[in-house]
Amino acid sequence: MKKFLAVLLLLTAFFGLTPNVNALDVSAGSAVLYCADNGKVYFSKNENKRVRPASTTKIMTALITLEYAAKNNRNVKFTEDMFSEGSSMYLKKGEVVTLRDLAVGMLMCSGNDAANAAAISIAGSKEKFGEIMTEKARKLGMKNTNFVTPSGLDDDNHYTTAYDMAVLMAAALKNREFKRITSKKSLTVNFIKPANKITTYANHNRLLSLYKYCVGGKTGYTDSAGRCLVTAAKKDGLTLIAVTMNDRRDWVDHTSMYNYGFENYRMREIDDSDYIFDVETVGGVSDKTAVGGEGYTGIVLSAEDFSKIKKRVVMDNFLYAPVKSGDTLGKIIYTFKGKKIAEHKITAVENNNSKIENKSIWENIKGFFNNAF
Repeated sequence: MKKFLAVLLLLTAFFGLTPNVNALDVSAGSAVLYCADNGKVYFSKNENKRVRPASTTKIMTALITLEYAAKNNRNVKFTEDMFSEGSSMYLKKGEVVTLRDLAVGMLMCSGNDAANAAAISIAGSKEKFGEIMTEKARKLGMKNTNFVTPSGLDDDNHYTTAYDMAVLMAAALKNREFKRITSKKSLTVNFIKPANKITTYANHNRLLSLYKYCVGGKTGYTDSAGRCLVTAAKKDGLTLIAVTMNDRRDWVDHTSMYNYGFENYRMREIDDSDYIFDVETVGGVSDKTAVGGEGYTGIVLSAEDFSKIKKRVVMDNFLYAPVKSGDTLGKIIYTFKGKKIAEHKITAVENNNSKIENKSIWENIKGFFNNAF
């Protein structure tokens, strides 16, 4: 049976075959397939089990670093206390790079030295930066996470869950610079000091080459954590995030989960910006007023559920002049199984003044006396 599943997963990875969710017997100790567009979980295995995240930790470290860099992309001088064991971008004492380029070093070659340099530069110490990381995790809704080290090196108090890491990746992808960096197979860093040093770093995330819809991610490994992998993929407007912890077949398992997700779920774009119609208007210069919908919503549902979405227009059958362009006149409500999933405004797209307002003062005076006598 195990050999059969292994063959099935390999076929899935290389030929794009889509398994039934029951066949997603991933080898990971914990795993989750998460939708970044609606926050729903489409596959899970021990997703709330606390585990060591290894270098996938650097998703948080890089995100915070890039947020600081957006305000002040300061130059960071590499010092003795920033050195670290493990993976590295090979910074030397006295060299200077920017905060942003430290994030590049974290996300490309998983530099522990880059993570330490950013943490100490931002917070003064790795311990203080760990507190910043954990505080941000709480704000993002990562309820089973506690960060201690900026690099992800093992510590008994440094833990997270597959689910929490999916939440983190979804938040990180909202940062434009993080999203850009994590999607690259390699990036070049121009050092501030020495000024003539230019180094290109390759991304450790092989899924960028193995799976055409992959848009980013982060690898991780320690002896106690095992192989950890957090990735994101986007197809036809739908963004999914796959997380595996302690998984010796992570590339294959991520491909299998993505194939399942994209086969069974779709993004439907509900855009009412082109929905324009006329409404009868009383007392206006024109007896009709053009109105239209406003708003866009992306809805993620299983393929067979699209036909179950219902649309309802809520507004009066006629209007009273004057009507001003931009006036809110009603709404368009979309429901699925009785639950509202989207609501867009209906507004006037043109002016329709009152007939009285458009008459001259003498015409209005004449009309007054005619009506009075």
